[in-house]
Amino acid sequence: MTSEICMNIANVHERMRHAELAAGKTPNSVRLIAVTKGQSIETIRAAYDLGLREFGENYLSEAIEKRNGLRDLKDIVWHFIGPIQSNKARQIAENFDWVHSVDRAKVACRLDQYRPDHLPPLQVCIQVNISGEQTKSGVNPSELSNLVDAVGDLKGLILRGLMTIPAPHQEEGLEQGMPFRILREMMEHLEPQLDTLSMGMSHDFESAILEGATMVRIGTLLFGARHR
Repeated sequence: MTSEICMNIANVHERMRHAELAAGKTPNSVRLIAVTKGQSIETIRAAYDLGLREFGENYLSEAIEKRNGLRDLKDIVWHFIGPIQSNKARQIAENFDWVHSVDRAKVACRLDQYRPDHLPPLQVCIQVNISGEQTKSGVNPSELSNLVDAVGDLKGLILRGLMTIPAPHQEEGLEQGMPFRILREMMEHLEPQLDTLSMGMSHDFESAILEGATMVRIGTLLFGARHR
């Protein structure tokens, strides 16, 4: 298992570097978030031993189990990237360093309310539903500015940027990159200025980097199919 993950990590890093160079970015400037939903604690530990430090989880109960099983790894950075139910906000606020999927003022207020005082402010991104899909979470682009203002007023959160999961386009090129370009242009017009674009997954991360991604969220290319 470890040797396969090692090869996968090396391949993803190489592809990220090529995309960074093509985009005129500084090499190693884009952060790799290893998406580990459905993967075991042993798999995460193997990835950690190979140098990965940032891990993204979609499902709260699964994530808490893994976090508890890996408490000896003190420098892991945990990212919550799944849809947020208001009644789960306390546990998310208590157990994660980053949340990428804030899409409502109510959720932001709950995260702020429950962020423990002994922890630094929670780093958050607002999820934008670029493609307008009914099945996708995310704020409507027309409502983004109001949500930015609401999150910016909360002391327990630091608004870092935007996140999106666009409708998939398997072919690389203009069509695949367009949603990422739209998100970047949205962020460029926001006040205050933000610094994080969380966009791009296993099938489209290179297009996302070309359009300005600062974080990519990759699971399948690193770990293969989910185990559960």
